[in-house]
Amino acid sequence: MKLKNFLHTNGILWERGSSTPLGVSRKGKGINFAFFSQYATEVKLCLFSPHANHPFAEIALNPELNKTGYVWHILIKDLPGDQIEYGYKVSGPTEDPRNLFDPTRILSDPYAKGLNTNPHWGHKEYSDRSNTPRGRVIFDADFDWQKVPQPRLSMEDLIIYEMHVRSFTVDPSSKTKAPGTFLGIIEKIPYLKSLGVNALELMPIFEFDECSNHLINPKTHQKLKNVWGYSTINFFAPMNRFSSSSNWTSAMDDFRMLVREMHKNEIEVYLDVVYNHTAEGNKEGPWFSFRGIDNQVYYMVHPDGHYLDFSGTGNTFNANHPVVAELIVNSLRYWVNEMHVDGFRFDLASCLTRDEKGAPLPNPLVIQRINADPVLANVKLIAEAWDAGGLYQVGSFPGGGRWAEWNGKYRDVVRRFIKGTDDQVREFAKAMAGSQDLYGNGRHPYHSINFVTAHDGFTLRDLVSYQDKHNEENGEGNRDGANQNDSWNCGYEGPTNTRKIIQLRERQMRNLHAALLLAIGTPMILMGDEYGHTRNGNNNTYGQDNALNWFLWDELTKHANFVRFYRLMIQFRKKNSLLWRKDFLNKTDVEWHGHIPKRPNWGADSRFLAYTLHDTVKSESLYIAFNAHFQPAHIQLPPSPNGKKWYRIIDTWMAPPNDFIENPQTSSPLSYTYDLHDYSTLLLQAL
Repeated sequence: MKLKNFLHTNGILWERGSSTPLGVSRKGKGINFAFFSQYATEVKLCLFSPHANHPFAEIALNPELNKTGYVWHILIKDLPGDQIEYGYKVSGPTEDPRNLFDPTRILSDPYAKGLNTNPHWGHKEYSDRSNTPRGRVIFDADFDWQKVPQPRLSMEDLIIYEMHVRSFTVDPSSKTKAPGTFLGIIEKIPYLKSLGVNALELMPIFEFDECSNHLINPKTHQKLKNVWGYSTINFFAPMNRFSSSSNWTSAMDDFRMLVREMHKNEIEVYLDVVYNHTAEGNKEGPWFSFRGIDNQVYYMVHPDGHYLDFSGTGNTFNANHPVVAELIVNSLRYWVNEMHVDGFRFDLASCLTRDEKGAPLPNPLVIQRINADPVLANVKLIAEAWDAGGLYQVGSFPGGGRWAEWNGKYRDVVRRFIKGTDDQVREFAKAMAGSQDLYGNGRHPYHSINFVTAHDGFTLRDLVSYQDKHNEENGEGNRDGANQNDSWNCGYEGPTNTRKIIQLRERQMRNLHAALLLAIGTPMILMGDEYGHTRNGNNNTYGQDNALNWFLWDELTKHANFVRFYRLMIQFRKKNSLLWRKDFLNKTDVEWHGHIPKRPNWGADSRFLAYTLHDTVKSESLYIAFNAHFQPAHIQLPPSPNGKKWYRIIDTWMAPPNDFIENPQTSSPLSYTYDLHDYSTLLLQAL
């Protein structure tokens, strides 16, 4: 039976509408709104002109006509203009403490493709009721991809560069036309190519409230920000403050342009996605969307109403509820289909493996759906395989061969060995060989995302300059951030003019970077480490919208020698297939050494490791040695294979440019022995 059209009292013409797809879509000459709420008893659609304080229409949906299952829907005809904002008022039972319905609040649609947030960074806070972000009616507008194909790089080929969009170019030293934006990154593509990276991992770009941090910097007395953005408001809408203009779809357009230009240059783009919690926090937090729509569906909630918190932020997303799992998968599909994203890094991914009561699941629904989805079949999936509730799944994250992992064990053992901690040599060898002990269960070396530093924790320079964290400027009395950093200040805490300590720190930075790029697995480097960025010992700079987080472009010139070493190390890895392999090493691929060839010392007091990598098919060999002792090591070199000779590429004790020799055959081949100084790394190549 054909349903009759209805004329709303304020002149809005509407029909019953369709329950699919969720969100806003075109249906013939109308616009369809579809909205899930299982426990709601009444839903009102509120329509606004851009930035208006009050709706020009408020339409109560008829449960008998505008509801199918748990989906409320309506088709609106002849909306005035092509720029409409919208939200929902939701009523429902409140006897159950898990429900938080409040019909006076206007809530944003979880499927909104854009929000009406301020385009200017730091200029607006969202109040609890009247100023909540509303959805924008946005359709998947045409974009000229110029037939640029996605790079489709193999995992073993990747050099991942973790970057914060705003912080990369917002400092005046970037000299970009659009600082702090997606377009600002495009201006720096020549730099990224010269560095040698081929994959960007962008810290969160979904809409978040940078003004949600209410702490004060006790040093500057300025209000801190939520710079990093691990506090998602919406899983489809890109951050308006990362766009170059205030146009209706500028964030979407600018991001697509960034992806397209990266792809032109054979650089993939991955998103750091936060599906483990939302910006709504605990019960005292703000109301944006999920809490007022279906609190007990979207969150893990105890029967008494309090949130289960495995994210450390006040709430945990109920990812394995079928509706929530569908939302997550649809979000991922959107970023792949419409934005051409190449991969995702899942923040605190172990939260996604828990059931509604928080118990770990062997086969989580959301992971199964991601793995089975054809749209996601060719994208990279990277798990941060732990959460704030103590679930640690490095080496055992569910999902099999589809998922790589941030290898936190690699980070820890490399830091410990390089600084000279006892009883680390055997674990260090495993880490350098691809962590087969973790990923030998049907996965590959490239499933290990190796890193020494990341956005949280010490930078590379701070790792060798500070014994303890110095987070006083975060306004939390130095209580925030990790206390265990496996760092070493090389004999003095913080900045020093002592030449010997400065040289040791520079050497240790080279050692750590060399260990990362020489290790089998997929390396990830941190923005700013290439020039030795310091955060002054602050290991949790999430709230610092200043030089502690900003990329300081002038520092590239000031630290040109280290930048050179950093770049050459990346380039060497890319040229040597011995270091980026698909399969684990077998007995013919590697020989382990100590000070004497084939006699490794695995003892607890050993601080020296050497080994030779061989490719018998290509007749290539590398000799790698790490001396993490405070005394020099007199070593015997193994015979060079196939009549070739050993040539030195790297000795981190040497002063630049001899720390990395670009044309080794212009120098003399090495003899039978070598004296490797304290805290030094040696790389030889058979030529």
